Amino acid sequence: MALKIADRGRVPPFIVMDVLREANARAAAGHGVLHLEVGQPGAGAPAGVIAAAQRAMTAGPLGYSEALGVPALRRRIARHYAEAYGVELDPQRVVVTPGSSGAFILAFLAAFEAGDRVALAAPGYPAYRNILSALGLEVVEVPVGPAERFQPTPELLRACGRLDGVIVASPSNPTGTMLDRPALEALARYCSEAGVRLISDEIYHGITYDAPAVSALETGDEAIVVNSFSKYYAMTGWRLGWLVLPPELVRPVECLAQNLFIAASTLSQEAALAAFDCGDELEGHVQVYARNRARLLAMLRDVGLDGDVAPPDGAFYLYLDVGRFTNDSPQLCRRLLQETGVALTPGLDFDPARGHRPLRISFAASEADVAEAADRLAAWFGKG
Repeated sequence: MALKIADRGRVPPFIVMDVLREANARAAAGHGVLHLEVGQPGAGAPAGVIAAAQRAMTAGPLGYSEALGVPALRRRIARHYAEAYGVELDPQRVVVTPGSSGAFILAFLAAFEAGDRVALAAPGYPAYRNILSALGLEVVEVPVGPAERFQPTPELLRACGRLDGVIVASPSNPTGTMLDRPALEALARYCSEAGVRLISDEIYHGITYDAPAVSALETGDEAIVVNSFSKYYAMTGWRLGWLVLPPELVRPVECLAQNLFIAASTLSQEAALAAFDCGDELEGHVQVYARNRARLLAMLRDVGLDGDVAPPDGAFYLYLDVGRFTNDSPQLCRRLLQETGVALTPGLDFDPARGHRPLRISFAASEADVAEAADRLAAWFGKG
């Protein structure tokens, strides 16, 4: 007799990780690959972080931290909000988590019951959908496009009927678009009046090109804010994120964290304390992303695709409509990998209903890799 497999494990795959596996298999077979599929900074952790980790490893045993995180790191994160946003934040509201993925699991479990309805933009980060589904929540996808700058609006949310939560991301993955202050304030006001829990994904804060990102904490104390050391701080493999919670959710999240994770990595936490003092190096990364962005946008202009890309205000992605070439974005990405050696992510990862035409290009890699990829893509698209 076959043993049961739980439905919660039947969520769709995170397609970008499947693409990464295929790209790595190609590389292992001796073929060159340029990785523009994963949202992973090419530079790695700052030197100060690495030095802090080395000191921590020799200073003594690395035992468990408190479930909410190393107190010194929680205080330093709170200070960051005063410095970056002018928001005075009680460190007791900060929870250090095993990556932003752990933060989402804790936030969703603490804020929602099974069967609650949570809205999110489509296209959007696929793990939102898949984690919510695995936890027994109803995903309400809100189709957005250029008219809304790929962001949800109060009007679109009202049309969804009863909601228990809304997830917003600014800058967004995969589009890179941002909510300006009036737009974020309008969403926060709608959520407060409608009794809807607002969750603000701010993991790409710091990586912006024309204007700084606005934090939901600047609109009030009701939102749950998620952030991470993976993107701006270039610490992807260290698996460290954080939550800023309304006071009433701190103890529920603490109890969940104690049981699900015990605590985030102590070594990563000790190292992350130094990340906030590495501003010059980190801003250098953002300048690289800006040059990569400009190079790719110029390439798209040269091949006549510049009108088909979402406005990349921040993050390190271009979300590109390639409908003139295909209505099968996964197949196109496979062709591009085989014929150019450039790995990209199909739009179906971000929008199951409308993602057959778009693909996502990550420009977080080195300038040399992005320049080479741009040349190869220009040659390929130029033939179409």
